[in-house]
Amino acid sequence: MNKLKAFLLFTIVAVLISSCSTGLEDYQESEQPFDIKRYFNGKVIAWGMVQDYSNKVNRRFCVEIVGTWQDNEGVLAEKFYFNDGEVSYRNWQLSKKSDGSYDGRAEDVVGIAIGKHKGFAFQFEYELSLVVGDETYQVFMDDWMYQLDEYRVMNKTSMSKFGVKVAEVTLFFDKQTQIQQCPTMKAI
Repeated sequence: MNKLKAFLLFTIVAVLISSCSTGLEDYQESEQPFDIKRYFNGKVIAWGMVQDYSNKVNRRFCVEIVGTWQDNEGVLAEKFYFNDGEVSYRNWQLSKKSDGSYDGRAEDVVGIAIGKHKGFAFQFEYELSLVVGDETYQVFMDDWMYQLDEYRVMNKTSMSKFGVKVAEVTLFFDKQTQIQQCPTMKAI
């Protein structure tokens, strides 16, 4: 009987936790919805960190982004500076579709990234080839951006493998700051 009670309690808790997940439908339309085409046009700088499954910060970084658009086709050229001295690049090729959603491709993205927005929120979902040491892993990225005002955006990304969260990435984007170049991260 105790096993049955434990199983029922576990099932109820699992249902409650899964019902707490957020979707785009949770955000209301607004007069000026978050449009990444408008926000990521020109130079943007961001600062971020990577936390493992236990919330320990493993890496910190700064990223310089230059967005260029031709009609509904855009390129986001990203240059990452990590606190361990690594410098890496990602070039997003983005297409805005007629329904307002986005398709995205990048060198380390498997297939097509799908982006949708509602109100001040934008969700980008994709598979990423992540190189760790001599190994390459495919992880699922659930990327959420929240526009705070016309200059600033917060980003939280959950990284998972086989449905289990393995890391989280947090970024703060700023278009207004006079610093348009990342400092040397080893000094921080």
